Amino acid sequence: MSEMNLDTEVGDVIQYAGKGMKVFIGIDPGKDGAMAILGLRDTPVLVPFGEVEYADRLRGLDPFNDANINRTVGGEQPLPFCVVEHVNAMPGQGVTSCFSFGQNFGFILGLLTAFHIPYELVRPQKWKKEFSCTSDKNTSIEVAQRMFPGVDLRRTPKCQKPHDGICEALLMAEWGKRHHG
Repeated sequence: MSEMNLDTEVGDVIQYAGKGMKVFIGIDPGKDGAMAILGLRDTPVLVPFGEVEYADRLRGLDPFNDANINRTVGGEQPLPFCVVEHVNAMPGQGVTSCFSFGQNFGFILGLLTAFHIPYELVRPQKWKKEFSCTSDKNTSIEVAQRMFPGVDLRRTPKCQKPHDGICEALLMAEWGKRHHG
């Protein structure tokens, strides 16, 4: 995954959205999660979890942000739609881990609300069934590689293998596209 210019991506989002293309976002809310955005360009935009990175990307999709409205074509821009994985604490997780996960989850929902992005909370069993994925994260990696050949699914260029959080976020964005497109 190469470093991309945020201003160009935001402009691309608005240009494409103004032409009637919808933007779909998938978010794996875990500490090692990720966000995937479909509909901006030919290839997905993949963002490993980071508070600043998420805020910057989502701010660029806010349809009520004056900077974005001015870049629309014909003054119209459809709202993006986000799918957030609705997961609970796992048995055996520590209190600190559960609290940290809850903070991430709340932060993400807060960003979506602040930036006027409608979302749906979807249980893993529901979206994974669509792609015949099991609870084994390797199946999500295999399906994402098959559905998005040529897309770099690693967290960073130094990583040796695809990142399961990125793969799952990408599949959730695709699930949103299929069900809300």
